Amino acid sequence: MVFEAIRTMPVAFIFSASFLSHYYKICYHNIVVMIEDASSMLKAFKYRIYPNQFQKQKFAEHFGCARFVYNWALNKKETFYKKTKKNLSKRMLQDQLVALKKEQLWLTDVNSQTLLASLFNLDTAFTKFFKRSAKYPQFKKRYAGRQSYQCPQHVQVNFANNMVNLPKIKNIKAKLHREFEGKMKTCTISRTATNNYYISILVENGKKEPAPAYIEKEKTMGLDLGIKDFVITSSGEKEPNNKYLSKNKKHLKRIQRRLSKKEKRSANRAKARRKVAKIHEKIANQRNDRAHQVSAKLVYKS
Repeated sequence: MVFEAIRTMPVAFIFSASFLSHYYKICYHNIVVMIEDASSMLKAFKYRIYPNQFQKQKFAEHFGCARFVYNWALNKKETFYKKTKKNLSKRMLQDQLVALKKEQLWLTDVNSQTLLASLFNLDTAFTKFFKRSAKYPQFKKRYAGRQSYQCPQHVQVNFANNMVNLPKIKNIKAKLHREFEGKMKTCTISRTATNNYYISILVENGKKEPAPAYIEKEKTMGLDLGIKDFVITSSGEKEPNNKYLSKNKKHLKRIQRRLSKKEKRSANRAKARRKVAKIHEKIANQRNDRAHQVSAKLVYKS
């Protein structure tokens, strides 16, 4: 049988997409199995966007609806399992979502594919949980620092005018600092705890995955990450640890003390929370910048 022919083939040929090119035919007793090339690389491009007040309001609506549908679907799955000990499939949730949108008319104000993306994300979360590669899915919080939603289709990027068009939201100013070529698969719009907005676009560039590089022992460099020193190379070179958290600890302590005294759910507490988030964001940016500087320096030297 054709399955016996497949079974005797090399494992890497069957399961690794990077080894497939164009089409392969497996013929056995006039049976043909077609295996299509699936080795195109996916690359994400992240840009800062600057929405106006109306666009920010539309973003908030999309964040809220995506979070609501995710929590609604998670509650449905848990309730259904407790009653029947069976799984509520994504297809069944999609059918129930259609009925829900007729009851909750405000869900029709946002992009319909954004709501379907929430169901897909929940299904992916459960898949990872059962594979023991992630924890059990949790309900999303309204006051969480980071909010996001996805747009699988109908996204337009204008590099000439630095504009991005999304479903229901048009003419969004963006800092498109680098261009890309290829097919856009999906995009994710996010808002950080400091009220900065970003768009991450996943692009299929049509290029094949590069072959693994051969490691030469003479040109190999060992790195040791430490506390006193940021990194120590095998040749003995040291890069100092700037300790950005220690330098900002005094300021952070003062702002956190003010935050603890604010009334919960108040506007002043939200302002204080943003100030704390800005300090943490600054520390994270400093660490990332330092890591990029050191890694670029080591690459150029080698």
